[in-house]
Amino acid sequence: MSRISNPNRKFPREILIIKPSSLGDIVHGLLVAASIKAQLPGARISWVARDIFAPLVRTCAAVDHVYEFHRGGGFAAFLRLIREIRLHEFDVVLDMQGLARSGVLALCAAGERKLVRADGREGSRFLVREKPALPANYPRCHAVEILLQFLPTLGLRPEILDDLHFFPADISPSTEAALHVPDATAGAIVLFLESRRPEKQWGGFRELTGVLLARFPRHKIIWAGQTNAEYDFAWEGTGRFFNLVGRTTLPEVAYIIKRAALVVCNDSAPLHLAAALHTPVLGIFGPTPPELYGPYPASRDGNRVIVAPEKNLKLLSAASVASEIARML
Repeated sequence: MSRISNPNRKFPREILIIKPSSLGDIVHGLLVAASIKAQLPGARISWVARDIFAPLVRTCAAVDHVYEFHRGGGFAAFLRLIREIRLHEFDVVLDMQGLARSGVLALCAAGERKLVRADGREGSRFLVREKPALPANYPRCHAVEILLQFLPTLGLRPEILDDLHFFPADISPSTEAALHVPDATAGAIVLFLESRRPEKQWGGFRELTGVLLARFPRHKIIWAGQTNAEYDFAWEGTGRFFNLVGRTTLPEVAYIIKRAALVVCNDSAPLHLAAALHTPVLGIFGPTPPELYGPYPASRDGNRVIVAPEKNLKLLSAASVASEIARML
């Protein structure tokens, strides 16, 4: 991969990225990390992630080491994390979170250069002086575009230059038992029913599942995520419906998404993970603008969104979503 040419620039080799949460934002940061690795193959990237997200970050091929941020461990756990980080010398520290705690971590880390996103909050911009420029169209820009601005400060091109790759997940016995057969995920339509905010959560997945089972007899339907919902137990008798809600680890979720024919979800983290893995994805949007929060990049053919009438998810029918799925399949 090419990079910005500057014979006098010293390119960093030891890089610390601070991006503890949330999952969708971490996926965006991992895309940038993969671009760093593509342009600097010899670079070693360490990452600060919340303990609940660390298993996924640890399996990402772009990341060499993970520091776990135990948010529930209180001040003592935070001090242990600082001590652990300070044991290593970094060429550059990138605070991609831009909040008070991440700013303190960046301030305390041993590094030649430290950068924080220019739109950082909670005083993080005053803890670290160097800030990448914001995109010209800020704030009407995608979150990935903001994080890409860290790259020119390292002498690199602000582009996504490589796919996101995860090491194969070990599928747990409970997940295999729920799937009945090991290859049930291959070519499936995977539905993620939840979102972090209730106003972004479409209530039509149960009806949609019935439509899909009837309309697409060659495809298996998988429910995934963490929040359970009622379903028709008769679907299990078809041998084509699998309920994995609450049964999968994050690495298993990445494995399932990678093997799927299509992912359908709300404005949520699985949408960004599917887009990063180049799995066709249909995002269901209501009040939030898809140009800011949709799958990245929007220009890729497999990244689609459907926006509810009047931006009200209660007005979006299962038939409309099924018709869009038919066009994608």
